[in-house]
Amino acid sequence: MASPSPERRRRLTLAACIIGSSLAFIDVTVVIVALPTIEADLALGLSGQQWVFLSYSLALAALYLVAGSVGDRYGRRGAFVAGAAGFAAASLVAGASPNGEILIFARTLQGIAGAFLTTNSLALIRSVYGDEAGRAIGLWTAFTSVATILGPPIGGAIVELTSWRWIFLLNLPLAVLTVVLAEAGRCEERRAVRVGRLDLPGAAFAAVGFGSLTYGLVEGADRGFDELWWAFAVAVAALAGFALVERRTAEPMLPFALFRRGNLAAANAETFLVYGAIYGFFVYVALHLQALGFSPFETGLFLAAPSVALVALATRFGALADRHGPRLFLAAGAALIGLACLLTLGIATRDDFWLAGSASFLVFSLGLAMLVAPITAAALKSAPADVAGIASGVNATVSRLGSLTAVAVIGLVVSLVFSARTSADAEPLTTGLEGDALAASLAGFRAGMLVAAGLAFAGALVGALAISNREALGTTPTPEPAPAGS
Repeated sequence: MASPSPERRRRLTLAACIIGSSLAFIDVTVVIVALPTIEADLALGLSGQQWVFLSYSLALAALYLVAGSVGDRYGRRGAFVAGAAGFAAASLVAGASPNGEILIFARTLQGIAGAFLTTNSLALIRSVYGDEAGRAIGLWTAFTSVATILGPPIGGAIVELTSWRWIFLLNLPLAVLTVVLAEAGRCEERRAVRVGRLDLPGAAFAAVGFGSLTYGLVEGADRGFDELWWAFAVAVAALAGFALVERRTAEPMLPFALFRRGNLAAANAETFLVYGAIYGFFVYVALHLQALGFSPFETGLFLAAPSVALVALATRFGALADRHGPRLFLAAGAALIGLACLLTLGIATRDDFWLAGSASFLVFSLGLAMLVAPITAAALKSAPADVAGIASGVNATVSRLGSLTAVAVIGLVVSLVFSARTSADAEPLTTGLEGDALAASLAGFRAGMLVAAGLAFAGALVGALAISNREALGTTPTPEPAPAGS
C-alpha cells in the first residue's frame, strides 16, 4: 500500500491540530454550562464549582509558556501528541470522578495536557507548512471557531439528555483520533532554533503564587480568611520569588524587558482586566440563568451568541484597527463589555432575560468582536519579530491569569454578599432557592457583575489613555491569531 503523499501528510497534521485544539477550547465553555448539574450531583457548593473551572485555567496559565518551550526544543509533534494523550487520560478520570476532589484533580490534569496541546498546535502547523502556513492557519481558525460556537449548546444537550460525565468521556475518541492523525501525518518539519534551559523555577513560582492566591480567595469565603492567612503569605512570597527569578534568569518565562514597550505593556494590562470581566460574565451569568430555571441547553445557546459575533465580525474590526489604529476599538470594546455586565443587573427573573438579558448578550457580543483581534495585534505588534512567539505566549498567559483571578474574586464577592443577606443553609446561584435565599443570591450576583463591569471599564480606560495609535501604525504587523477559545 502506497504511503501518503507529503501534501496528504500535511493535511492529516492540520486535521489533527484542528481537532486537538477544539477539544481544549470546547472544554472551557462546556464545563461552564454543566456546572450547576455537576454541583447538584456531587454537592460541590459555589467554591467547588469555581474550582472545577479555575483548576483548568490555573494549570494552563502556569504551563502555557513552558509547554511551548518544550515543543520548540524537543519537537512540536511529540509535545502535541503527548498533550492529546494526556488530555484523553485526564478526561477519563474526570468522567469517572466519584466526588468533587477527584474531578478538580482531573481538571488540573486536563489543564496541564491542554497547555501542551494548544501551544504546540499552531507551532506545528507553521513548522509543517512553512511559508504556505497562511491558508492552513485560516482553516484552523475557522474550524476551531465553529467548534467553539457549537460547544455550549451541544454540551447543554448532552447534560440534559444523558449525564454531565459524557462531556468528558466524549473527549476520548476525539483525542485518539487526534493522535492517530498526528502520527499518520508525520512529514518533514522545520526544526526549532531556540536552545537553552527551560524556565522551570519561574513556572513553579508562578503556579504556587497564583494557586495559593486563588485558593485563599475561593476558600476564604467558606472557611474564613483568618484561617487561611498562610495562603496569602505563600502567594506573596512565591510571586516575589517569581519576579526575582524572571529578572535574573537568562531565558525567563515572562521577559519583563518586553513590557518596556508602551503598547505591549498597555495591551497586556488591558488583557488582564478585560479577560477577567469576560470570563466573570460567562461563568456567573451561566450559573445565574440556570438558577432562574433555564436549562443547560438553553444556557448553552445563549453563550454561543458571542462566538457567532466573533467569527462574523472580528476580522473586520481587526482590519479597521490595522488601518486606523487600535485605541478606539480597545476603549469602546471594553466599555461595551462593561455595559453588558451592568445590563445583567436587570435579570431578576426568567421573564426579565428576554429584554435585559438579550440586550446584555447583544452588547457583550459586539464588544467582544470589537476587542479581541485589535487587542491581540496591539500586544504583538510592539514586540520584535524574533520574539513574536514569546509575546504571543505572554499575552495568552496574561489572559488566563486575568480570568482565573477575576472568577475567584467575583465568587468571593458573591459568597460574602449572600452570607450577609441570609442565614439560610444554602449556596448562592443554585436552583431551588426561595424567599430570603433567592433575594440574597440575586444580590450576590449583582455585586459580582458590578465587579466585572469595573474590570471592563478599567480596561477601557487603559485602552483610551495608554494605547498609542502612532506606535501601532508605525510597526510592521506580525501578530499570531488568537486561539478561538482564549
